[in-house]
Amino acid sequence: MTAKIDFIDLKTQYAALRDSIAVRMQRVLDHGQYIMGPEVKELEGQLTAFTGAKHCITVASGTEALLIALMALDLKPGDEVITSPFTFAATAEMIVLLGGKPVYVDIEPDTCNIDATLIEAAVTKRTRAIMPVSLYGQVADMDEINAIAARHGLAVIEDAAQSFGANYKGRRSCNLSTLGCTSFFPSKPLGCYGDGGAVFTSDDALAQACREIRVHGQSARYTHTRVGVGGRMDTLQCAVVLAKLERFEWELQRRQEIGARYGALLDAAGVARVTTRADRDSVLAQYTVFVDDRARIQAALTERGVPTAVHYPKPLHHQPAYAAGHDPASFPHSVRAAARVMSLPMSADLTDAQQDAVVAGLREALAAG
Repeated sequence: MTAKIDFIDLKTQYAALRDSIAVRMQRVLDHGQYIMGPEVKELEGQLTAFTGAKHCITVASGTEALLIALMALDLKPGDEVITSPFTFAATAEMIVLLGGKPVYVDIEPDTCNIDATLIEAAVTKRTRAIMPVSLYGQVADMDEINAIAARHGLAVIEDAAQSFGANYKGRRSCNLSTLGCTSFFPSKPLGCYGDGGAVFTSDDALAQACREIRVHGQSARYTHTRVGVGGRMDTLQCAVVLAKLERFEWELQRRQEIGARYGALLDAAGVARVTTRADRDSVLAQYTVFVDDRARIQAALTERGVPTAVHYPKPLHHQPAYAAGHDPASFPHSVRAAARVMSLPMSADLTDAQQDAVVAGLREALAAG
C-alpha cells in the first residue's frame, strides 16, 4: 500500500489559493449581487484576453454552453451534427434535446480525438454543424475540420470541456472555430466549486444570441426576443475562477512537466498512452493510458492506494439513449478505446514521489498478469 493519492488533488490547490479565494468570495458576499454581479463581466474580460476570442459568455455549466451554442445556431429538429462517439454523453445529449441528430465519426486510435479525414464523407444536406471534442485536454485537427466546414457552409463548435488552456498551432482552445464551449466543473484544469462554463466566439451576432439565450431570451429586461434558458453562471463561482486564474499559467506549466515525466516513466515501463501531436499541446485534463485486462489492473492499483478512472467505458452508440440506428460494431476505434483506456492521477500538485508510486503500482499490476 502507498500513501493515499488523490485522483485530482483539489485540496492542495485550495491551500495555495485560500487567501485569494476568501477575498474574492467575501467581496461578493459584501455586495450581494449573486446573479450577474460585477465578477461575471470581470471574468469574461479575463477569459477573452486569455483565449484571444472576441466574446466570452459565462454560463451555468459546460453542458449549458453546448446547449446555448446550438440554440444560437438555431438548430432545428432533424438537423444533423457530426461529432465523436467517444465522449461524455453531454456532447450528443444537447443535440438530441433540441431535436437534432448526432452523426458519429470514428476516432484516431492514438489521440482518441475525432478523425478529421472521415468527417467529409459524413456530411449530408441536413448537416448543420461539426462538433469535435478536445478529449483529455488536446485539441482535434481544427484546421482540417474548419476547412471542411467552410466548403459546406457549416458551423464548428469545439467541445472544449477538457481543454481550456491548451494550445493548437499557436492559438488557444476555445478560439479556434465558430464557437468554443468549455466547462469549469471542479475537476477540470480550470474549475470552480460547483457548476460553471463558458461559450466563446468572435462572431458578434452569435455572441449577442448567446447572451440573450442565457437570460431567458431577453434582449432587455422583460423583453423576450427569442426562446432562452436560465443559463447564467453565478457570481460566487465566477469569483472562484478569478482567484484560480492567478495560478493558472503556473498550473499549465506544471501539467506539461508532469506529463513529460509520466511519459518517460511509462515509456520505460512499456505502457502505451494517448499521443499528443507535435503541433499542439495538451492540458492533460486526464492522463490516459491503454491497458488490456483493465478491471484486474484497476483492482490491483486500488489495493496499492492508487486511484484510476475510465473516460469513457462505453462509446455513445453503445449507450441505451443514443444507440438507436447504430450497429454496435461500428466505430471500431472508439469501441476498442472504450475497452482499454484508463486514466491515472493527474493535477498540477502531483509530486514526483506520487508519480513514482503510481507507475510502480502499474508496473507491478501489469507484471502480475
